[in-house]
Amino acid sequence: MTLSLSRREILSAGAMAGAAMLCPQLALAGTGDADWTLGVADVEDDLAPAAMERIHGRAPAGLAGTLYRNGPAKFRRGGTSAGHWFDGDGLMRAFRVSPDGTASLAARFADTPKRRQEARLGRMVVPGFGTNAGAGAVLGGPDDANPANTSVIAAGGELLALWEAGSAVRMDPETLATRGMKTWRSDLAQMPFLAHPRIEPDGRIWNLGLSGGSALVWRIGADGALQAAQTIKLPRSSYIHDFTATARHLVIVLQPWIQDKFSLPFVDSLSWRPDQGTQVLVIDKDDLTKRRLYELPAFSFFHLGDAWEEADGTIRFDGCVEDNPSFGMTSARAMIQGTYVRAPMPQLAMIALHPAGRATLTPARIAAEFPRTDPRFAGTARTRTVHVGHYGGARPLAQSIGVWDWARGRDDAHDFGARQLVEEFVFVPRAGGAAEMDGYLLGTTLNLAARATELHVFDARQVARGPLCTWRAAAALPVSFHGTWLAG
Repeated sequence: MTLSLSRREILSAGAMAGAAMLCPQLALAGTGDADWTLGVADVEDDLAPAAMERIHGRAPAGLAGTLYRNGPAKFRRGGTSAGHWFDGDGLMRAFRVSPDGTASLAARFADTPKRRQEARLGRMVVPGFGTNAGAGAVLGGPDDANPANTSVIAAGGELLALWEAGSAVRMDPETLATRGMKTWRSDLAQMPFLAHPRIEPDGRIWNLGLSGGSALVWRIGADGALQAAQTIKLPRSSYIHDFTATARHLVIVLQPWIQDKFSLPFVDSLSWRPDQGTQVLVIDKDDLTKRRLYELPAFSFFHLGDAWEEADGTIRFDGCVEDNPSFGMTSARAMIQGTYVRAPMPQLAMIALHPAGRATLTPARIAAEFPRTDPRFAGTARTRTVHVGHYGGARPLAQSIGVWDWARGRDDAHDFGARQLVEEFVFVPRAGGAAEMDGYLLGTTLNLAARATELHVFDARQVARGPLCTWRAAAALPVSFHGTWLAG
């Protein structure tokens, strides 16, 4: 297929934007106290597989598999530091739950050109989302800046660490060793591949690769093989971290955080233009030339939930929206320096796109982030959204987990307390269960008091009752972003 946007253009823009398994050594940001800055501490080495201690309850019968989580874990070298939370080196974590109810943890850094270059120089020099280029930085393409630090999926028997401005990175599901960049086709090498692909219940994957006012639409089969790659033009050059999809349509939210200049770091090329409002582009999966555009008042966002389409053609999806993008512009930069700069709390909201062209946004009126759903219902009607919450106070990170019921307007939540930093939770179906949320929520927290990472299992329909089981690791790993569960 001929690409309407030249590969050289995308690679050029992306380049500018962006063995032994040892015990971890942590370097704290900010003070030496066990406060929230432990969540952005440095990990110096890989973490060998080690048993976790079960400290509460018992694992549900039949629960066995691996929760893979990805996130930045190395921000500082030789007196220099990354300029943004989003720019640290990616550390893949593997939380393995065995059929006998035991659990273990291993973690390994993605062996990327970025990490090798900075290790050799002893400095953080590679530019990124919020980091300037340092002396000696060499960039030949987007993957030279790729930290492989944002998310993880499984496709065609491979484990893929995802960023958003370059290739997926192949990692061994057992050893977590890096196998190199994923290239689906030679002319698509180093093309951008977002960290939030949409996966249909049958395993087919849709994703975007962004470059200014254009996007590459990826379609990957359940077997991991490339089915199609086609570029489309977008109405504006919005910053897009996530999109969503129904069974029939791609849904692309174009916030008025717009790339209107070229500068480094990448975040400084973006301007907040609330006067332009937020647009929602709906594209037919079978014919990418068929599109509709909706208008909404201005909001910013990072993450969306799965979408669905009703019998009358109305499309609904939820997301965690903010009044402006000051968290990404300012707060996430300050975190690396051990400083909490307050930003608007993300708020869970439902968006409806009506057939006549009208769009509405209905807030749930709870602070929430990292929306997840039962993946068996991706693209079809559902009523619940998994989220983290309870933001505010003296730190920038969440302390609770909940399931919001849109039909009843209620939140079934558990507050871990002020001494826990709560990460994203994922849904795991119960064996034999078919109804929505018939299963478990698995996720991790960083226990500041114990200085340890913990793994928790909840009944997804009774979250307020607290965890069914909790394991504690001997290590305290910094807060990660996104994960996926593989049964078996």
